[in-house]
Amino acid sequence: MIRLRAFRPGDEPALRAVYTSAIREVACHDYTPEQVDAWAPLEWDDEDLAAWAVRMAGVQPFVAEIDGVVVGYADLQPNGYIDHFFVAGNAGGRGVGGVLMRHVLAQAEARGLAELSSDVSVTAQPFYAHFGFEIVEQRMPVIDGVALRNALMRKLLRASPA
Repeated sequence: MIRLRAFRPGDEPALRAVYTSAIREVACHDYTPEQVDAWAPLEWDDEDLAAWAVRMAGVQPFVAEIDGVVVGYADLQPNGYIDHFFVAGNAGGRGVGGVLMRHVLAQAEARGLAELSSDVSVTAQPFYAHFGFEIVEQRMPVIDGVALRNALMRKLLRASPA
């Protein structure tokens, strides 16, 4: 059974492992080895780890667990932006992404957000489209000098009653 909970200090290494496996085991089918290495390096130095911890504390993700093991995470920023949405490579096809996305959508509704947006990898675009997101713009962000294709995707939500 998939259990969702709030981010807790100390989750950072498990979230980094999910992030890395999602890219290295799943997104690797849509990106070159050079792009994967830039996006999810195998080695993290102390400065990278510290920056990761600050980033995770800042985005305050929802964490998905199966049998107490972190298998995915996603966030929802106050402006409706989804900054991180990752499912561990070995947890694919187990419903983790769907549980996380339904939670994000429920949180957006509870907060009265008008829309959601995210910069979405080529790999995740069909998943987002399944939940009603549409491509607004194709993009080519650069990470460590390497360009990676993604798309800004948006989902318009019903406005909450006044």
